[in-house]
Formats: sequence, C-alpha cells, structure tokens
Amino acid sequence: MTSITGFSGPHFCVLNSENKPRFQVQVRSLGSKDSPVLSSDSVAVNGASVIKEREERRSLIDEGNERLRHKVNEEKRVKDGVLESLEPLWDDGYGTVTVKDYFDATKEMIKPDGGPPRWFCPVACGAPLKDSPILFFLPGLDGTGWGLILHHKALGKAFEVRCLHIPINDRTPFEGLVKFVEETIRLEHASSPNKPIYLVGDSFGGCLSLAVAARNPTIDLVLILVNSASSIERSQLQPLIPILEAIPDELHTAIPYLLSFVMGDPTKMAMVNIESRLPPSLKLTQLSRNLVALLPCLSSLADIIPRATLLWKLKLLKSAAAYANSRLHAVKAEVLVLASGKDNMVPSRDEAQRLMSSLQNCTVRHFNDNGHTLLLEDGINLLTVIKGTCKYRRSRKRDYVSDFLPPSMSELKYTSDEVFGELILKYMNVRVLRLATGSVMFSTLEDGKIVRGLAGVPHEGPVLIVGYHNLMGLELNSLVEEFLREKNIMVRGAAHPELFWGKSASSASFDCLKVFGAVPVTAKNLFKLLSSKSHVLLYPGGAREALHNKGEEYKLFWPNQPEFVRMAAQFGATIVPFAAVGEDDLLELVFDYNDLKKIPMISDYIKESNRDAIRLRDETSGEVANTDLFFPGILPKLPGRYYYLFGKPIVTKGKKEILKDKENANKLYLEIQSDIENSLAYLLKKREEDPYRSVTDRTAYRAIYSPLHEVPTFEP
Repeated sequence: MTSITGFSGPHFCVLNSENKPRFQVQVRSLGSKDSPVLSSDSVAVNGASVIKEREERRSLIDEGNERLRHKVNEEKRVKDGVLESLEPLWDDGYGTVTVKDYFDATKEMIKPDGGPPRWFCPVACGAPLKDSPILFFLPGLDGTGWGLILHHKALGKAFEVRCLHIPINDRTPFEGLVKFVEETIRLEHASSPNKPIYLVGDSFGGCLSLAVAARNPTIDLVLILVNSASSIERSQLQPLIPILEAIPDELHTAIPYLLSFVMGDPTKMAMVNIESRLPPSLKLTQLSRNLVALLPCLSSLADIIPRATLLWKLKLLKSAAAYANSRLHAVKAEVLVLASGKDNMVPSRDEAQRLMSSLQNCTVRHFNDNGHTLLLEDGINLLTVIKGTCKYRRSRKRDYVSDFLPPSMSELKYTSDEVFGELILKYMNVRVLRLATGSVMFSTLEDGKIVRGLAGVPHEGPVLIVGYHNLMGLELNSLVEEFLREKNIMVRGAAHPELFWGKSASSASFDCLKVFGAVPVTAKNLFKLLSSKSHVLLYPGGAREALHNKGEEYKLFWPNQPEFVRMAAQFGATIVPFAAVGEDDLLELVFDYNDLKKIPMISDYIKESNRDAIRLRDETSGEVANTDLFFPGILPKLPGRYYYLFGKPIVTKGKKEILKDKENANKLYLEIQSDIENSLAYLLKKREEDPYRSVTDRTAYRAIYSPLHEVPTFEP
C-alpha cells in the first residue's frame, strides 16, 4: 500500500515493474520522506521534489528501439545529459504499443491501495528535450492514467509527462479533484512561470481541464480536450443510465463488453500497429489476430470500472459537466478540441462547435472515423496533431524556428499515405502523387557538372534554396521527402502567413505543411532560420506563381526588389537556385483566376474570402502584389514525370560588404532569376529524351527492376 503522509499538496508516486519495462512508471510523493514505490514485484522508498525529479529525469535517455544511426546522432545532440534537439526522422515509437498493452499496464494500477489520487510519470516517456514544457494527462472514466500509452514515447521527447491516477475506490468529489490538480498546476507555474502548462483532458478529464483553467485565468495553460464529456447531458446514452443503476451485480460483468463497443471502435484499436502499406490480405490477417488478442482483454474492464465505481463516476461526470459549463466564460487558456465523428457516448462533433463558439481561443480538429476512445485508436498521433496546429511552444509565445520539432519516421510514412502540398491538398493523395510523378532530382556540382541526386546541394547550412513555384505547389512533396531520404536534411519552407494566422489556419488541410517545417514568410523568421544554419526554401514569386493563369506555366513572377539576396549575404548563406517542371504533365488548368472572376457567385466568394486576408507586399511590388488566394479549376492528366534541377551553388560568404550595395545585390538577384529560367528551359528540353517519362513505362520498369527512385531517366 502506498503511504502518502505529511504533505497537503499534490503527490507524485512511482510504479516500477522490472518484468515489464515498457510499462515502468516513476512515481514520487512530494514532501513525504517515506513514500514507498509500488512495484509488481517489490516496494521501495523514494521521495523527492518535482524540481529535483525533473533534473534527475533529464539525465536519463530512453532510446527504446531507435536505429543505430539515430542513436549516434542523438548522442551528438545531448549536452550535459540533456537532449537538446531531435534528428529528422527520429523514432517516436508510434505503432509499437497497442491497446492490449493498455490493459496489461492497468492490471497493477487497479489493485486497491487505499491511497488518494496521485501523479505518475511513465518511464517509457524517457528524457525530454531541454526546456520542455510539462504536460499533465487527466484521464476519462477509467481513471487509470494509462490512456496516453500509445503516445508516451513521442510525447516524452517534447514534454515532461505526468499522468493522473484516480484509484478505483477513491470517492473524491469533483471539486476536490479540481483543487488537487490546481495545486499541482500552481506549484509548477511557480517553479517555471515563463513556460506553458499543457492539460490533456480525455472525456471526463476534459471537464476537469476546463474547470482548472476557469479558476486560473492568469496561468499560461494550453488545453487539449479529447471528446470532452462536457456534453454528457446531451449524450445518447442518457436513457440507459437508470438501467445501469438498476442492473444486478451478477450481470455487471456484461456491461464492460457493451461499453467497449459504445466508447470505442475495437477495429480501429486493433489496427494501431498495422502498416497501412501492407497488401489487403496481410492487413486482414493481422487485424484478425489483433482482434482475437484484444477481445479477451475487454473482460478486465469489469475490474477497471466495477459496478460501484461506475455508478459513482456517472454521478461525478454529471457534476463535472455542470461545473465546467457554468464557467466557460472564465476560460482564458489556449484550447485545442479533438472530436470524433463516431463517438457513441457523447455528441463530440456538436460539442466541439459549441466550445469553439463559447471559448475565446479555440481550435477544433475532427476525426471522422474514430470513436470515443480516440487516444487508443488508429489514425491519430497526438504529438503530430499538436505540431500541426502550431500548439507546441516552450515559452509564452510560439517561436516557429526554435520550437520546431522535426518530423518522425512514422509521420513521414503516415503523410505519404495522406495529403501534402500547399494547395494540392484537397485534390490528390500524396502516395498516388508520388508514385504517379516518379520525380527525379538533378543537382550541379561546383565545377558545373550536372549529376543525378542532391550531391551538388551543400550539406552544411545556412542554405537558401530559391526557385519557381509550380501550380498549387505540386513540387513540394517530392522535394522535401527527397532531402530527408537522401541527405537527412529538414528543408524549412517559407509559406504564406494566411496559412498560419488567417482563415486558412482553422483548416486541417494545411497541418501537414506545419509538421514538415513550414514557417510564415516574414523577415524575422528568415533571419532566425539563416542564423540557425538551416536549409530554407523560398519562393519569391509566391502565390502569384502557384496560382498562375493559363499560358503562364514556368514563367517567373518575382518582385522588383532583391528581397532575399542581402539577407543571405548577411549570414554568409549559400544560395541554390532550382527549377522544377512537370505541372503540365500532371494537371490541366481549366478555370484560372480570370475565368473564375467572370462567374458572379464564385467572384463574390473569392472577394469575400480575401477581404481580411493577410497581404505580403504593397503596390510597389509589381505583379506579385496582393494576389488573391483561391482554388483554381483543374483536371488530372495521365501523369508524366516531375524533374528538378538544383543549380550551381552561389556562395555569399565574405561578400557581405559588396552586396550591401543595392546595384550589386540587384545584379546577383537578376543572375539567380536567369539561372532558374535557364534551368526550366533545360528541363523542358531534356525531358523529351526521357524514355520513362510516361507513367506506364515507369510502372512496367519498376515491376521488373527497381524501386521508384532508381527508375532511369535522360542523361544530363
């Protein structure tokens, strides 16, 4: 039994299992010198303060099943025992833990110990990055605190994770739980007043998060509400609650099976560790095995939520919802609401819209195919969602450069099966796009020789990659992916601020861009990126090129001023001009801006949607100025092929004084334009010599000989 005495504040206890290292948790009791450590095998004694615990945890590095390359790179990024940065394509562990592991992990936690609610830290979370914020997980009706188990390793790199455990026999009223969490929040805020505090509230935990936020409006809180139970009064299960209260004890063992199908989708749970790229027959076989292994675990729900506990928590849930809803007006925190489309327990979609209209700073993301137990189902990586909505930060204000976390390997795999591209998102699947285009990369060495691959692009930054923006950003996906695959380099794209701060920011369509390093194109962000020696992707023609009219393909529309040359020289950045062709082999532009403006209803819509849009340049910038954002009318073609040519690197190091002169800077600016135009002409001509330009020829070659990136092309 865990003894917690001598301190009225929050308690940090630790469970530790030698036999199951995956489920190890560190638990410490604040202020109690004799608070034991509960283990599946033994009990030890350990007490420490939160601050001391944090420093000790930073000295631990849980590398899990990282590949050897990642281990070596991680060691280079560790200073004084603290992980300072993550390597691109790091291992976030997603898919290595399943829902069966959740049930295994809860077996020890649900043993009655007579103790009060407490916090624990899963050892699987490992050591977080330097200066990481803290994240508190507030569980749903189960109260075990293991609802984040699928996300522990990923979240553990970006946050100091604490999970709330409410013992099954605990009968602390809702206001008591609010005060318990509140004391912890205030203590953490006192120790790190400039850091945000994250509260992830799952179902019932959503009500608890809202209540704490309402009572502490001056603390910098970020709430992530997952299918918040604040809508319990409108639940479709309301008529069944009296039946649950009246059902005899001997029949209660059947309730968990019924609840499991109401609260979540067993099929989605069973698919967590199944590769999406597997053939259908293998996916079905693995799904069947996972379901067979999962279904017997459902009986343990009767132990997790026994009858007396279930009835108590249903009453607790009603009081929690009433308390939270009566105080929504007082919530000043930043809020992210995650809502499932197939939630059979509460009307999560409707509640998400209500919360968005009621709260001052609220973002919503919908998951149409998931059930109530969203965090235990396939198709969601919580850290990816946080990154994609730009909610991750280490201080009071988000820094798009220093707060960026590079994409993991699972994010790259998932994204390649989903959607990507600045404006292509609504039209095409990226996996299909990548396979269809068969992109081929060329680069230019210092001696002027053109070679296949990216050998000519400098590995060391700062590097400013400047080029032509294809229709709807079609070239983006392959470019970013190839730099990651071949050089393990994260290219940070400078994107239109409307995607971050305008109406488009509320759309999930552009979240992927943010996960893969896009930043608002501002002088401040370019300054920070170049000073941090990053590889930066810049399109001077911006939206004007990406949304060009008919007959304007492969034509540059650059502003009159050399906006980027002198900044590159200031940091000694190497400028790499590049060209990409292939948009005309992939899409047919049917309705351009001029065509759409002739249609009254569409013209009015474009005008209205751009009324408050963020403008990048003033009227002195020529054709690039004040381009309206819209979706052109397009039709797909039988795919040809995409070609990229990165020109000879232009070194600006040591030329800072020379390029301060406006005339010299403008001369170099025009040279870069000329290089890109020549590269476009070169690729347009040479692609006619490619025997595998047609998708049918490439498909036949791949079926017989090689992977996609090894399909031959023309000789440069």
